Amino acid sequence: MMKHLLIYLKGLAMGAADVVPGVSGGTIAFITGIYDDLLSSINAVNFKTLKVLRKDGIKAAWKEINGAFLLPLFLGIATSFVTLASIFKQLLDSYPHLLWGFFFGLILASIWVVWRMVRNWDVVAVIGIVVGTLISYYFTTMEPGGGTDQLWFIFIAGAIAICAMILPGISGSFILLLLGVYAGMLDAVSSMDLMFIGVLGAGAIFGLLSFSRFLKWTLDNYYDVTVAVLIGFLIGSLNKIWPWKQTVSYRTNSHGEQVPFIQENVMPTAYQEPQVAMVIILAIVAMAVIFALSRFKPAND
Repeated sequence: MMKHLLIYLKGLAMGAADVVPGVSGGTIAFITGIYDDLLSSINAVNFKTLKVLRKDGIKAAWKEINGAFLLPLFLGIATSFVTLASIFKQLLDSYPHLLWGFFFGLILASIWVVWRMVRNWDVVAVIGIVVGTLISYYFTTMEPGGGTDQLWFIFIAGAIAICAMILPGISGSFILLLLGVYAGMLDAVSSMDLMFIGVLGAGAIFGLLSFSRFLKWTLDNYYDVTVAVLIGFLIGSLNKIWPWKQTVSYRTNSHGEQVPFIQENVMPTAYQEPQVAMVIILAIVAMAVIFALSRFKPAND
């Protein structure tokens, strides 16, 4: 029971990270030691499992996909999405640089934790970290799109975003923001728009089942290079998570409110009350959280 509770709590942390543009739930999975279990369990959902279900029954199929791991994990993720989406939205509106400071600390500590997972630093690994950094940084500089309410586009957005969500360093929520779907997702969760949530979720399942196999293969065959690229993703994402930002343009949300649309990083001196000390304290707290989480071993060890 304690093992399942721990997995549920890690799912809560993953979901909380995925709600905020710029932070990846994959990062939390990676540093808490469940990343390989996550990919392996997702990859087990295939036609072979259907054969096991047909031949040996539900219990055998449940064991085949490691259901005892996936169920509490995704329940934790879902709980975070339902309960924290509106809370984070309010915090980003009211205390943006404090919240970004906390997440900046999360990523800084994550870089250190994941860095130590590389077994052999060679030229190829160094190239991987540079490439990963450039790719991630490029994504953070892209301007958000206007999006569309068409169901087919929401499905595709879900498929693309989930691929980012399981990649440490690249935020699925930020991908949704770039595609212009993020605001719609928050509104749909708040208003329980089941059509929007269902189509987005179906796209996410499709993307998850297809992309996770490729990612698992790269980790199995090119571990050090893959991890180095993931570290680069984390480093590049710091540009998006810089606590002090200046709003360049606004958009009107579904409630008719003007909210930030495009922002650029600025120095703390650009603020009348930059709250530098509070930001640093929150960043340190976040780093302590990551170091504590990283001490937990994988649930099936």
